[in-house]
Amino acid sequence: MIKVLFVCLGNICRSPMAEFIFKDMVDKKGISQKFYIDSAATSNYNEIEKAGIYGDAKKMLKEMKIPFTEHISRQIRKDDYDKFDYILGMEEKNLANILRIVGDDKDNKVFRLLDFTDKPRDIADPWYSGDFHSTYYDIVYGCEKFLEYIDNKSN
Repeated sequence: MIKVLFVCLGNICRSPMAEFIFKDMVDKKGISQKFYIDSAATSNYNEIEKAGIYGDAKKMLKEMKIPFTEHISRQIRKDDYDKFDYILGMEEKNLANILRIVGDDKDNKVFRLLDFTDKPRDIADPWYSGDFHSTYYDIVYGCEKFLEYIDNKSN
């Protein structure tokens, strides 16, 4: 089983969107049983507040017909490094904070989601930009290319 953890600052916009977009992708390919997929935050604020998926992120998922369930934010923990095969942040700041929490990336598991594309870059935080459409399409692009990477690696 391939275990994937998507991570952003608050775990209420980008990372839960990535979690459910990727779950939908692997489900549509009939390979969901090969994956365990989750998401987390680098900060603990939303976990303390028991925050769920931000309303505009839910609206975007609904608009694009991506099924999702309720999700409560949680902060990434040190032991997540051993539990997951891939820890995919949305931006450079996420990677720095992930490594601050989990320690050294000795097994080369920590990447930005768009590092698997031909245009590696950060995915903008729609909490600040308000642009959930661009964020959605960046996440879809990243998830598609990440899945291609996984497929190529296993063949």
